[in-house]
Amino acid sequence: MEEGQPRFRRVVLKLSGESFTRSGERGIAMEEVVHIAEQIKQAHACGCEIAVVIGGGNILRGAQFHSQSHSIQEATAHYMGMLATVINGLALQDALESLGCQTRLMTAIRMDGVAEAYIRRRARRHLEKRRIIILAAGTGGPFVTTDTAAALRCLELEANVLMKATRVDGVYTDDPEKNPHAMLYRELNYQQVLERGLRVMDSTAITHCMEHKVPILVFNFLKAGNIQAAIGGDRVGTLIHATGANSEPTMATPGGEG
Repeated sequence: MEEGQPRFRRVVLKLSGESFTRSGERGIAMEEVVHIAEQIKQAHACGCEIAVVIGGGNILRGAQFHSQSHSIQEATAHYMGMLATVINGLALQDALESLGCQTRLMTAIRMDGVAEAYIRRRARRHLEKRRIIILAAGTGGPFVTTDTAAALRCLELEANVLMKATRVDGVYTDDPEKNPHAMLYRELNYQQVLERGLRVMDSTAITHCMEHKVPILVFNFLKAGNIQAAIGGDRVGTLIHATGANSEPTMATPGGEG
């Protein structure tokens, strides 16, 4: 890697709905959206091409909504969740453009007048033209998580890494917000994640990445500059890849990179 060049040329950044609101709250808090947008702009300025896949759990999570009311079909609830991701996508698009970034919002379900339809070749062309693309509505079909959508978009767009943004510093042995003795993994391989039942992404998303050897980087989006640091090659979060270390995890305190 040449000095000053990003470690990853093209990334897919997966943002959950919780990225768009304050901890423990629902809806959209624009100050949180702008915080994320500022980080994305910083990373993009380093020369990296960025596609952002959006979740919608801050507004409505389809599977949970169905479980709370059996008067609505599960597929319908999933489609409602997809629409929630579009709402988040519109908020992120405006936040990025208010900072001077060129963006395109693309949806897996046609929404003429609101966003472009997702077409793989068109999305790649936007990236090549240095536009940040925001990918909403999952895959366009029910019963598929936005994590799996992110993995699939990663493969379609030939991204170098799938970056999963979370509120903690990476993958831990237990929930670090509940267990102060939880330890942070620096590196893992895909099989370790699946065998240990580590809550990173759903197993389908992990399997897609494993089969195609796409690395996954799990990191804390709340720390300013983390996206740029990770893209630049700094040691941030937990790296999941084909040759993950077998060593015991390093200790870390909640909210710290240990």
